[in-house]
Amino acid sequence: MSAGIELLFDLLLGLGLLGLAVQIVAGRALFRSVVLFIVFGLLMALAWARLAAPDLALAEAAIGA
Repeated sequence: MSAGIELLFDLLLGLGLLGLAVQIVAGRALFRSVVLFIVFGLLMALAWARLAAPDLALAEAAIGA
């Protein structure tokens, strides 16, 4: 049961990253795109942590903020 939840979480994380990327690129308002890019960086840090790369996760969180 745990593997199914982890797979669902990873799938939602990937879809969230893709959705945010589309909104960032297609957005017309600069401020909204900047805020979404910060959220994208935090989700990307979470994705790196899920991939067992804590050094990249910390770098992404520090640079993205």
